[in-house]
Amino acid sequence: MKINTIIFDLDGTLLNTLDDLTAAVNHALGAFGLGALDVNRVRRYVGNGVPKLMERALYYIDTGVEPDLDGGAYADKAKLDACLAVFTEYYDKHNADLTAPYAGVAQMLDAVKAKGLKSAIVTNKYDGAAQALKAVFFKSVDAVVGARDGVRPKPSPDGVYKALEILGADKTRAVYVGDGETDVATAKNAGMPVVAVTWGFRDRDVLQKLSPDFMIDAPSELLPALAAAGFIDL
Repeated sequence: MKINTIIFDLDGTLLNTLDDLTAAVNHALGAFGLGALDVNRVRRYVGNGVPKLMERALYYIDTGVEPDLDGGAYADKAKLDACLAVFTEYYDKHNADLTAPYAGVAQMLDAVKAKGLKSAIVTNKYDGAAQALKAVFFKSVDAVVGARDGVRPKPSPDGVYKALEILGADKTRAVYVGDGETDVATAKNAGMPVVAVTWGFRDRDVLQKLSPDFMIDAPSELLPALAAAGFIDL
């Protein structure tokens, strides 16, 4: 069956947000006299939303031990909430300072639109920031669903289903595109094929172990890969 909809992850897939996320994490930590994290550590901690990012950062700062990325909540909720408030205030003002689309992404999205395909962004980034970044960088994308009340974060398929509802689309005619473990799990939970991209926040060997349906190394490869699978006509 041909597809008519593509759902994209945001951070690490369409946008390189890592430097701005790192700056916001370190601003929040610094506001409480805590040490800073390097960009490669922040890269490992992203993917499950800002609250999880700050939990992992605080756990490492407090213990000097790498957090279990699948583990439970950070114990000091008051400290976490305070850091999240500072992070959000800063990130709302600085989320596009160093952020930019990956090379070739704009052309990929233009090609998706030219094909008449519907598109949406589904992200664990809180909805206000997700909407703001879409407005700056991705006006051609039809919808964005960020972290919001009533939508469980990825890898729950809630955000994907909400996006499909907004677009009037069906999951049987959609594919999901993302760059990490959470994205592959989200697509599988939604019952959709998944395209893993290697230019984002996870290395190729990590992605290969997740057994995505497709892997691509450049945005220009997306539509040819879907065409080769019979999902679209070029």
